[in-house]
Amino acid sequence: MADQSNLSKQELEDGDYVALARFRRAVRAFLSFSESAAREWGLTAQQHQAILAIRGFASDSEMGVGDLAEHLMIQHNSAVELVNRLQDSELVERSIKADDRRRVNIRLTPKAHALLADLSSAHLLELQRTGPELAEILGQLRKRNKT
Repeated sequence: MADQSNLSKQELEDGDYVALARFRRAVRAFLSFSESAAREWGLTAQQHQAILAIRGFASDSEMGVGDLAEHLMIQHNSAVELVNRLQDSELVERSIKADDRRRVNIRLTPKAHALLADLSSAHLLELQRTGPELAEILGQLRKRNKT
């Protein structure tokens, strides 16, 4: 259970529960869409998250395995296994830093870039479709915090 000592407890109203439930459902619906889309392109949801994280990390540098683990909020050994599967699927390449041989960097292959472009386009279309509802819900919750 989360430590609630740092949270200011607010009196919640019925509308707050409705907004929170709608928000959770909308987020879950988007995640469900994302998982299905990844499967359609032959990826697991975690593989999709990984290649998106690598691509979004920094366009001018490579991402380390530790950085990927931190970004995906997984253990380092789990990130190593994920990178192994991505490499087996020819989606990433590994390189060892010349100045620190302990650091393994990963970068996307052209195959991964092509898959990610297709997946990202589909995700942006879905967000255009569902974004107004999410914005409305967030607006309700934000308004609640200001009162």
